[in-house]
Amino acid sequence: MASTAEKYKSDGSLAGNALEWVDARFPAMALYKEHLSEYYAPKNFNFWYFFGSLALLVLVNQIVTGIFLVMHYKPDAALNASGVPVAFASVEYIMRDVPLGWIIRYMHSTGASAFFVVVYLHMFRGMLYGSYRKPRELIWLFGIGIFLCLMAEAFFGYLLPWGQMSFWGAQVIVNLFSAIPIVGPDLSVFIRGDFVVSDATLNRFFSFHVIAIPLVLLGLVAAHLIALHEVGSNNPDGVEIKKHKNEKGIPLDGIPFHPYYTVKDMVGVVVFLMVFTVVICFMPEFGGYFLEWNNFIPADPLKTPPHIAPVWYFTPFYSLLRAVTYPFLGIDAKFWGVVAMGGGVVIMAFLPWLDRSAAKSIRYRGKIYKTMLAIWVVGFMLLGFLGTKPPSYAFFGVIPGAPVAQILSVYYFLYFITMPWWSKADKCKPEPERVTG
Repeated sequence: MASTAEKYKSDGSLAGNALEWVDARFPAMALYKEHLSEYYAPKNFNFWYFFGSLALLVLVNQIVTGIFLVMHYKPDAALNASGVPVAFASVEYIMRDVPLGWIIRYMHSTGASAFFVVVYLHMFRGMLYGSYRKPRELIWLFGIGIFLCLMAEAFFGYLLPWGQMSFWGAQVIVNLFSAIPIVGPDLSVFIRGDFVVSDATLNRFFSFHVIAIPLVLLGLVAAHLIALHEVGSNNPDGVEIKKHKNEKGIPLDGIPFHPYYTVKDMVGVVVFLMVFTVVICFMPEFGGYFLEWNNFIPADPLKTPPHIAPVWYFTPFYSLLRAVTYPFLGIDAKFWGVVAMGGGVVIMAFLPWLDRSAAKSIRYRGKIYKTMLAIWVVGFMLLGFLGTKPPSYAFFGVIPGAPVAQILSVYYFLYFITMPWWSKADKCKPEPERVTG
């Protein structure tokens, strides 16, 4: 069946002639066919497959709203005539005086949290259905690269409002790099651009947030999608649909991505936008998890907030950092905490080679994998919760949170380190030859 674009080209109309002219000079139709109308995706996608397209939607939202914010934001830590830092005052100006500035700012700040929500769920879906397994190892690695870029982008952007939590959060996190032996002190000075968090740091972080990291991020997203379309999408059954094709070479268990999944994704987009709009209009701070109340106070280098914690999407890894309290091999515990925090992200990149299970999808895996993954997910969420609390926090005022975080941190790493043995020992059901719907 001819696509709408092909019909336009053949009808001799102005639009058709324009399409034909472009297609002779740029492979527009070829790209359209390869990545949409003739890209065959498994016909059994479910709810979990909404989050990839939603991540792309939120990325566009962040770029567009970021462009409008940059038009009015000034990365300057100097005090204005009112004694308020210029950067902080420019954010207040956007919120109060720029037409619709408040909604653009909240779309951006809430969009950052929404980005991590959909990315975490997208990664969890990969763990559920073994989307990192052969032949999709490179897709997973690009995905981990995107996750690291998102963390860097969020960290650099968090300083820009120049509020109390922005300032002191950056101070604490950058100081962690000084724990690295030999190069640490010089590295932390290089990141800050000064010996303390200052105007030089603000301008440096602004450059990274607006130019450097987005360029790398867009490149990784493109590589992620190209790699995905090269090997094909995974599905809830973990079956390779390219194994069974008809005489025309079309997968028997596949359907064209467009229009079937583009229309289906619109359902996810509509539901997401409804929830997103409610959050922006009625609870943009989300109880202090998306925007802390301390960040509505101008940065004061002479007054430390009573409790400094990163934004919620960093807190699981912040808990890994705080869980290390003892020196090892004569090296300070702070260094090993930094190693644990970074290792918590990097170790996920090795999943394709750590998982030795006979089945890809959780549908056909045994009780060991399901139990281990469930405990890991609950532990990850508890680590995130504890990361928002001070080290002295106790559950119900009785159970101290610090030992719980240490136990969960040990399990976090043991889950990956021991996976080659327990995943191989797990009793799996036989996978079907064709998708089951």
